Amino acid sequence: MRSPRRIFRPAASPRRWRTPALVAAGVAMVALLSGIGVPPDLMGSAPREQDWSALAAEVRVVDGETLRLGDRTVRLAGVEAPERGENCADAAGRWFDCGAAAAEALSRLVNGRSVVCLVAGRDRFGRGLGLCSAGGAELNAGLVTAGWALAGADDADLLAKEAEARRAARGLWAGGFGRPEDWRQRN
Repeated sequence: MRSPRRIFRPAASPRRWRTPALVAAGVAMVALLSGIGVPPDLMGSAPREQDWSALAAEVRVVDGETLRLGDRTVRLAGVEAPERGENCADAAGRWFDCGAAAAEALSRLVNGRSVVCLVAGRDRFGRGLGLCSAGGAELNAGLVTAGWALAGADDADLLAKEAEARRAARGLWAGGFGRPEDWRQRN
């Protein structure tokens, strides 16, 4: 004799699904905490240093310490150049815009060449801080050597180049000038 045919089946016990659901949730939690499937820069593991470059046609000198490389802005790390509009005296005592002169000096160093920067960090304005070169010539050190920028306090090599520029009375050191941070505080 055959058993009677059932039309309706009883609902699955919720207990049967509890264990697989807990295991799946546990696996997902471990994957999330270990970073599997997460973009690398989401958890702060982006590279600390990046190479930024621009072809000669994309390079613009913003001021004595800032370049535009295409759509990116980079500030030369470890140097302080005067702001545009800051007045300095030349060797004869005549006043001139030493911020514009510093920008012109940076433009001469770039000299229509492609620029490559090793960017490590950002300044308070969000600009990349970089060690840059154009055609193999280092721009940061070149600006300090020419006397159109001051060295940061934490770079012994640039401080030595600044001392040499001061002894040779090059750039800003040819006459009188105020320190860039003093100029910024006045304005």
